[in-house]
Amino acid sequence: MAALAPTPAAPGRAGALTDSYGRAIHDLRVSITDRCNYKCVYCRTGKTGVPTDRSSSVGCNDGAQFPELAIGEYLHLIRLFVSLGITKVRLTGGEPLLRRGLVDLVRELSRLRTLSGEPLDLALTTNGHLLGSLAQPLKDAGLSRITVSMDAVEEAVFERITRVPGSFQTVLAGIRAAQQAGLGPVKINCVLLRGFNDDQIEAFAHFARAENVIVRFIEFMPLEEDRLWSPEIVLPLREIVARISAILPVVELPPRETSETARRYGFADGVGGEFGIIAPVSQAFCGACSRIRLTSDGKIRTCLFSQIEHDLYGRMRAGKSDSELRAYIVATVQQKEARHHIGEPDFLKPSRSMVHIGG
Repeated sequence: MAALAPTPAAPGRAGALTDSYGRAIHDLRVSITDRCNYKCVYCRTGKTGVPTDRSSSVGCNDGAQFPELAIGEYLHLIRLFVSLGITKVRLTGGEPLLRRGLVDLVRELSRLRTLSGEPLDLALTTNGHLLGSLAQPLKDAGLSRITVSMDAVEEAVFERITRVPGSFQTVLAGIRAAQQAGLGPVKINCVLLRGFNDDQIEAFAHFARAENVIVRFIEFMPLEEDRLWSPEIVLPLREIVARISAILPVVELPPRETSETARRYGFADGVGGEFGIIAPVSQAFCGACSRIRLTSDGKIRTCLFSQIEHDLYGRMRAGKSDSELRAYIVATVQQKEARHHIGEPDFLKPSRSMVHIGG
């Protein structure tokens, strides 16, 4: 079947999805569920039961705090964004591999074309637990890249974090399945907390080399459920680099694009693998932000730390035309915040925790 071109935007709008600060918005992150089969201790309270496999998620919202859209509804909304100049789409959650119809959604998205006629850069973030059986189908459907959230590489530490016995070996097998399917090099996201999993930093450097993956260390942000963030918990970029450099000589790598969020490092001896650091707290990159988010219940968030959400899905359900919805997206992007205010006296945590926003 032929590739689907996006519906043309209103005159003067095509390719011009920019905010009031002149930042081009080309990266859309879409949460397709806020359910998760893990209860990671820095993220979830663990008070709510969650499904542990895809069969328990069929046709229901068990474990979800917010309603989920139908897969076709996500596709409709994503098409609107692509028609305005979005070139990258990342599917997130919760745990997106819990959603039935995910492979079909990826297949339909892979048929879309950007305003310049190119395929979408189509990626997905997962905890990796169900990846072993889904990596090849996702690749065959057209997925470009995959990121696995993984906060330790020592089995006991990993399972203490996820609170799921046997999870480490399952995720490791999923990473290797993704590599074999051609979704590599796989990226690994590790959220670091001082006194919690910072003893894994050096082990992750060796893991990156051994498995030929790209490890991304992420500074801990105030996005968790029912826990108090403090700057003392954050491991800054300079400390992470110093610790890895003490055991393995490293070289800084150039960014792939101006809006890239990670500072990249390779190993001086040329052995495979790479690590990077996403430092939104100690070295904020808001000035080059190119992202916008769509929650699992169809609301636009212009920043992770937004206090306001914009109900795109509600307008679609109310019968607004695609032209009206596109105009609403453009107007919403104009309200994108200049920056976050983490660590400042008047900082307010976002209106939802990370698992309900989407990674």
